[in-house]
Amino acid sequence: MPLSVHHGSRRSAPAWAGIALAGAVSLAATGAGADIAVGVAGPMSGSLEPLGRQMLLGAEAAVRDLNAAGGVLGETVVLESGDDGCDERKADALANQMAGRGIVFMAGHLCSLPSIAAARVYAEQGIVQISPGATLPRFTDHRPGPGTFRLAPREDLQGVVSGRFLADAYPDRNVAILHDGTTHGRQLANATQAAMQAAGKFETLSETFVEGERDFAALVDMLQRTAIGVVYFGGRDVDAGLLINAMREAGLAADLVGSDSLASDRFRSIAEGAGDGVYLTYPPDPTAHAAAADLVQRFRDAGVEPEGYVLPTYAAVQAWAQAVTTAGTTDHDAVAGTLAGGTFATVLGRVRFDQRGDADIDGYAIHRWSGGTIVQP
Repeated sequence: MPLSVHHGSRRSAPAWAGIALAGAVSLAATGAGADIAVGVAGPMSGSLEPLGRQMLLGAEAAVRDLNAAGGVLGETVVLESGDDGCDERKADALANQMAGRGIVFMAGHLCSLPSIAAARVYAEQGIVQISPGATLPRFTDHRPGPGTFRLAPREDLQGVVSGRFLADAYPDRNVAILHDGTTHGRQLANATQAAMQAAGKFETLSETFVEGERDFAALVDMLQRTAIGVVYFGGRDVDAGLLINAMREAGLAADLVGSDSLASDRFRSIAEGAGDGVYLTYPPDPTAHAAAADLVQRFRDAGVEPEGYVLPTYAAVQAWAQAVTTAGTTDHDAVAGTLAGGTFATVLGRVRFDQRGDADIDGYAIHRWSGGTIVQP
């Protein structure tokens, strides 16, 4: 399942990280006679390297399949890959390098801020960009040109899902809305609060704590005194783990609901058994799409589980290739216009982009930690 990624690692390396695909999902052709260059960029090193590898595997498979079917507009597609380390400055430099390599399309970047930095370069250089991972609203709200798109759910949609969940699942329990004072945490909490109130449920307590807080005793005491039955938490995975431990140690059985930041090994490690039963907003599993069945099976036959960003990156290349075929050219304006107005068959299902550049893909759903894994109830 894809994660929203801003900075820092939120999951450890999957068991297959570094495995090269073989057979049906081999590397794309990269001969000197190839005619169309496309790119994939993300964190190919460092703590987020496993996620970058997922992107690379998806892009390789997509380009391989395109070339096996005759290429794009009868021309072979070459894949150029780059490492931005989930860093804005590196992403800006890499985007310029990619432009120098002559790419006409970028499947990337992964992290939101590097995606935003690179988007300015791609817009200036006439390169269409579809990010499979950028979730910050301003990636498309303030996009630098009509060729900037995303195949990732907008972060601000999480609050709608969590707010409705609180109203529907806890009609008779007192609710506390907590956030860590950061822009990210406050926006999540405010969006959740607004959606919950719109559904007719109002919080009993609303509090801000300090990011990096080590002692939650006073806050837990406040939760107990107001008979809180469920806590919405807008903040980091580390703080959430410490809070749920403090709640359980104090005998407070209230449920905890958070965002996709809780989908991390750090949260699991810190919370240990107390983490079971914690709810979080998280994207649905893309491998469950019927349109992805054949590709998923080919990956699994090769001993690779296509998790995370494999399928969204594959889908980004698919959408671009279909737009080029419809437009009859790789020209930036023609392809961007086609992407903005068309419907595309991808491994994520049928996709349409709105005039802002956002795709109508599955957003977020409520998941739960159970037995050390994340499940969708």
